[in-house]
Amino acid sequence: QVQLVESGGGLVQPGGSLRLSCTASGFSLDRYAIGWFRQAPGKEREGISCIESGDGSTFYVDSVKGRFTIARDNTKNTVYLQMSNLRPEDTGIYSCTAGEDTIATMFAPQHNAYWGQGTQVTVSA
Repeated sequence: QVQLVESGGGLVQPGGSLRLSCTASGFSLDRYAIGWFRQAPGKEREGISCIESGDGSTFYVDSVKGRFTIARDNTKNTVYLQMSNLRPEDTGIYSCTAGEDTIATMFAPQHNAYWGQGTQVTVSA
């Protein structure tokens, strides 16, 4: 079965950390750029980070830059999103997706090959 599965979400206090995982089955992640999107309550989905397949170059939106780190472990067919110094506005459903490259994955996500179901992240005291 071809799928992406996210894990690692949960409830965390402001200033805390979480590490999300995006694991692929049925295909190799290393052939794709992998992006993370989040959807906050009442807001549209936004792309927040991406990692390229070849050179592993990374992309972050300004709101998470310096706090989130994306990394891939091709031996485990998994991409991680390490989130630190979390804020209440980081609350949302986090989903990973596989696309052609960073620009396509982040800015034309309707064409991405695969999407996970998402994992809930709640930042609250």
